[in-house]
Amino acid sequence: MNKTQKAEIVSTLTEEFKSAKAVVMCDYRGLTVSDLESLRKIARAKEAKVQVVKNTLATIALGNAGMSGIDIKDTNIFVWGADAIAASKVAVDFGKDNEKFAIRTAYIDGEAADEKKVRAFATLPGREELLGMLASVWMGPVRNFTIGLDALKRKKEEA
Repeated sequence: MNKTQKAEIVSTLTEEFKSAKAVVMCDYRGLTVSDLESLRKIARAKEAKVQVVKNTLATIALGNAGMSGIDIKDTNIFVWGADAIAASKVAVDFGKDNEKFAIRTAYIDGEAADEKKVRAFATLPGREELLGMLASVWMGPVRNFTIGLDALKRKKEEA
């Protein structure tokens, strides 16, 4: 890679990381290409992104995005997204099926986080699940009212 290509990658990653709520750094040593493709497929389904980046370029991009303070070494793959829960779920779910995939560290909402925090975020319900719960709560009174009206109607018909 020449200097302009590296600068382009850094600027692209900086913009991506600035808009991301979570950036999860994972070790992918020993995974096959098909494993990485399945990780990318899972990430696309959850509207997250996955990319292998050179450590120096990633360090510069993270620093430019205001996410500094973590030492990046060895081989890393980065998982990030606009939804912190989705990015965390991608990393944790893929790690369950692949022993060689390990979560190292993360930035969640601009703060450094360890593996435990990433796993905790992965257990939270996602956006769609929360919207479903909210809709169910809102429909509760209407549902109860219609059940009550139906019971009143049956009682009147019997009498």
